[in-house]
Amino acid sequence: MPWMPAALVLAGGLLLGDSLHGSVSGAVVVAAAAGGLWWLSRGRASIQPRLPSSWNGWIERCEGLLNQFEQLQPTENDPAASAEQEGRRQRLQQLRDRQPRQQLQVGLAGVSLPPASLQPELIRALRAPLPLCLHWGHPLPSHSPDWRWPLLFQQCDLLLVHLETPLRAADLRWLESLPAGQAVSLLVTSSQPAPTAELDQELRAQLPGTLADQVILWSGEEEQLGSALEPCSRLLRVRGRSLLLQTELRCLETLHAEWQTSLESLRRGRLDGLVRRTQWLVAAGVFAAPMPSVDLLVLAVANGLMLREMAELWDCPWQLAQLREAATELAKAALALGVTEWTSQALLSAMRLEGTTWLVGGALQALSAAYLTRVVAHAMADVLALSSGVPEPDLQMLRQQAPLLVARAAEAERLDWKGFLSQGQAWWRSQGTPGLEAAG
Repeated sequence: MPWMPAALVLAGGLLLGDSLHGSVSGAVVVAAAAGGLWWLSRGRASIQPRLPSSWNGWIERCEGLLNQFEQLQPTENDPAASAEQEGRRQRLQQLRDRQPRQQLQVGLAGVSLPPASLQPELIRALRAPLPLCLHWGHPLPSHSPDWRWPLLFQQCDLLLVHLETPLRAADLRWLESLPAGQAVSLLVTSSQPAPTAELDQELRAQLPGTLADQVILWSGEEEQLGSALEPCSRLLRVRGRSLLLQTELRCLETLHAEWQTSLESLRRGRLDGLVRRTQWLVAAGVFAAPMPSVDLLVLAVANGLMLREMAELWDCPWQLAQLREAATELAKAALALGVTEWTSQALLSAMRLEGTTWLVGGALQALSAAYLTRVVAHAMADVLALSSGVPEPDLQMLRQQAPLLVARAAEAERLDWKGFLSQGQAWWRSQGTPGLEAAG
């Protein structure tokens, strides 16, 4: 496979870390490549966020995110940032104040609701083993900009969603946006006295996911509400106390995911400065190296150092499994945007060894390495975001425009090497290094 040398050296560079200084011998290059081969051949460990499993653990984790907000978005002399941070503290305190809780909270919501006079009968029908508070809100809107469930219903131990057949588009949109992990039952009002195969098939065809298994058919008559809600009553009797803790953990996990998504935007802003600094350090190392294998090794080591700083930015502890995954992601980045780059580097390196057009070839290699550094940084940022607990759907939302932007940037740099070289020369002039200026 033509991409394997690049992948191996990139992985080997991560192993070497910041212990390499000065000249690098051919033996070290071979050892790094062999280490990378062994590393990648051991298989990939899927990165999973190390999330808490207890209420105290989640509280501590969310408090840690508040500290990250302070570091990435200082509130001094910034009233807007200060107000946002105070709002976050209040939300966490509100969840903290809910404990210890001995009252079950059940919500009934829907685009259409049964008559409000049924509230007492509904509470009796549930026959909860603990004190019960019923939240009977206003009908949900038929149109919403984000289809986000009201916080009151998100924090319920059991959510009853009232539906009427035939289902409407708004019903389905609200069902699709139900909070993950929440106990839900669908109270479907139907004029049919008993379930039929046709109605069951119709609902299963329309309802998302496994919600079809949560359907409770009800005729709409008050005297039949008790028998219809027997599955909910049984759930509360069996799992009532465990639902209390489950809800608190779910609410804290939701808050954590929301804050991680907000932090992700701040981290990406800081990442830009880190990438700009690192890409020219990589370019300098590649420009000065006389051998193509050393070029790759310098690039890998520099990126390894960059990844360490990125891990600190994401407050993500480095473990062996994460390093292995990082090496694989680097190899992927080299494959996706570097196959032809590696080939051209090999040809230009041959010209350098012959002593002809050395400066031109070296400059082009340096620019290729700088660009690859940017690609690696973006790929690794996604990996670190996942390992920090950013939920996959939110991460995808953050990244949905990135592929097109990166592709356009790559094409512009490929067609305008002179402009990119001018940027590099400007940077080098600011560092007081005249070596690259001679290449222009």
